[in-house]
Amino acid sequence: MEGEEENSRKIQSASGEEKTVAAPSSGRVSSSSFLYYLGLGTNLGDREAHLHTAVRHLAERVGEVAALSGFYSTEPWGFVSNHVFLNAVVCIRTLLAPLDVLACTQAIERDMGRVHKSANGVYADRVIDIDLLLCFDGQGKPVCLHTPLLTLPHPLMHLRDFVMEPLAEIAPEVAQAVRTSFLSL
Repeated sequence: MEGEEENSRKIQSASGEEKTVAAPSSGRVSSSSFLYYLGLGTNLGDREAHLHTAVRHLAERVGEVAALSGFYSTEPWGFVSNHVFLNAVVCIRTLLAPLDVLACTQAIERDMGRVHKSANGVYADRVIDIDLLLCFDGQGKPVCLHTPLLTLPHPLMHLRDFVMEPLAEIAPEVAQAVRTSFLSL
């Protein structure tokens, strides 16, 4: 298809193979950039190094790091553990659409040693966790998505101080809008 090559981008799969994502009409890649807010968390090993490594991988595989919060030490949420978390929020600008960003973040988690994703409300200690929290299109409008793989905005983010505090640090107006919108539901 004419023009498809211009709007394609190579991403690395979990197995390390490069794949080209294309077909702008599919919603998977856009000529307009997206702005994402991602939550990062770790409670195993060298937590600070894990967060820095995750941010580096995001910059290499997903897009430009526009902002990074400070690191917040927090108690585990949703489960009991002797290991305290270190959390942050990063803002990324990219041409990749939400499902491609999800594929990249899951590959980064696996490459960093994450054994399995939390499922059915059962949480566990982890080397790294990368959650897509929010996405805005090129016009600054929020992207709402509900698929079996991904829901945007993240449906629990407003309940999690370990997300809201670092988000408020780098984007106070976004954090306030999140609090307001979830309160009005």
